[in-house]
Amino acid sequence: MIRILQLLLICSLIAGCAPLQKTPTATSTYDFGVLYPLNNEPAASQAPQLQLQKKSLLITDVTSPAWLDNTAIHYRLIYHNPAQTFTYRNSRWIATPAALFSQQLRNRVASQLDELVIKDGSTAKSDRMLDIELKELVQLFETATDSHVVFGLRASLIERNSRKLLAQKDFSISEKAPSADAAGAVFAMSVASNHLLNELVDWLNAVSPDN
Repeated sequence: MIRILQLLLICSLIAGCAPLQKTPTATSTYDFGVLYPLNNEPAASQAPQLQLQKKSLLITDVTSPAWLDNTAIHYRLIYHNPAQTFTYRNSRWIATPAALFSQQLRNRVASQLDELVIKDGSTAKSDRMLDIELKELVQLFETATDSHVVFGLRASLIERNSRKLLAQKDFSISEKAPSADAAGAVFAMSVASNHLLNELVDWLNAVSPDN
């Protein structure tokens, strides 16, 4: 009888300690947010609109280096070791940054340039091809509390039939993060993404062979 009481006491103690165990932390998922124009004057982007309507543009899927080809949100501690990268444990993208930017880019070009945007080269013929290579997407900490993000890419406009390189340019945007965490990084990266989209649209206008 005493042994049974001892076992019941032990079980009650274990049950009483159970609520003290840590529950797994939920993972937060992010994308680049809602598209919005950064320029209040759309005339610059619309100037060659009628001419661009005659051309079709294949926007290929954005590519990225191996270290960015995942859903992790990356950061570096510049004040500690700038050569080392880290990722946030409980925060990630809903898809790879390259996939997220691909969709935003197609939407922005189609809406601002009235370009005939083609997603898949096997389904329709295009006059030109826009190739985007993601180069950098990272949060950089100057101190433990101050950080900014860098969003960089290379754009290449190619004539589809001849494979001639019509134009190429490197783009890089730096944006201060409002907080020293994943949410701050995502906010700054979303703003940088919109800046890049507007710069890409302006660049496409400038290098269009129809101008």
